[in-house]
Formats: sequence, structure tokens, C-alpha cells
Amino acid sequence: MVNYTLLGLSGSLRQTSANSKLLLEAARLSGGQFVQADLRLPLYDNDIEDAHGLPDEVQKLVRQVSQADAVAISTPEYNSGVSGVLKNALDWISRADVKPWTDKPVVLMSAAAGRSGGARALTMLRSCMVPFRAQVISGPEVAVADCNNQFDESGRLSPRYEKSLAELMKGLASEAAR
Repeated sequence: MVNYTLLGLSGSLRQTSANSKLLLEAARLSGGQFVQADLRLPLYDNDIEDAHGLPDEVQKLVRQVSQADAVAISTPEYNSGVSGVLKNALDWISRADVKPWTDKPVVLMSAAAGRSGGARALTMLRSCMVPFRAQVISGPEVAVADCNNQFDESGRLSPRYEKSLAELMKGLASEAAR
């Protein structure tokens, strides 16, 4: 599959988020058509779901995951785990009648200011993906440390991490082609 649709989920809502920059670099290296999901969702609340069903924004996100050929998820590390924004989105998606993640090729990555680059958040994210039965590509692991200094003024990732990201995206493209 030369051209495929790649959906990006950034666990950070910040305008200048390193995780969103990392997703843009992943998209550039993948060669796929890129769509960035909007994770500005209401907090998961079973009372809302019971009264009104899934909110429109959540239904859109579920459709996006379903329709994408592959998904890239990038998370910051907050208090040794994934961001609340990302966990909330995963919780909402889990409530859908369809199971959009099943056998979906997915890559996980992180960018964090600390020296581990979000490695603990990646471990937690991997655990969060288990119930979805996604086809999570195992590596190479991309955990961008000191993330605020790893992108140049045009948003390009430093060569230190670009090689691993390119290899990860090559693996994703291979899985998406199956």
C-alpha cells in the first residue's frame, strides 16, 4: 500500500505540543494521507452516555479510527502516565458499539521534557491498548527526551530520533498494506 490514511491522536492539546509535532513528523515519514483527530471531548460520564448516547465528537472520533488504515498515538508523560486527555479519549472509544481498534495497525510514541522521553507513559499506553486488540507495532520504541529541544524551527525532528521514527513508520506502513 503506497498511499494509506494515517490517523494521529495527540495526548496533548497545546498549540505547540511536541507530541503533535512528533505526529506530523511521523506522517511526513510515512508517506500516508494524514488526519489529526481532535481529542477535545467531554469527560467520560456514564450518566451522559445513558441519557444521550455517545456525544457527536466521540462518534466522529470512532468513525475516524474505523476508517483509518493505521493510527499513530503520541503521548506526553504526566505523573508517570499517559495524559488525561488521551485516557479520556480511549475510554470514550471503548464505549462504542463498533470495535474500531480490532486488528488496526497502531504505533505508539511519546515526547516529554524529561530524560526518559515518556517511557513510563508508553508502557501505560501499551497496557491501555491491550483490551482493544489493536495490532500494536512493537518497535523501535520512540520516546523523545528533552522534547522542547528536539525539533528545529521548521518542525523537523532531530536526526537522533528521526531514524527510529522512520523505521517505526516503515513497519506501520507494512502492516497497513496487509
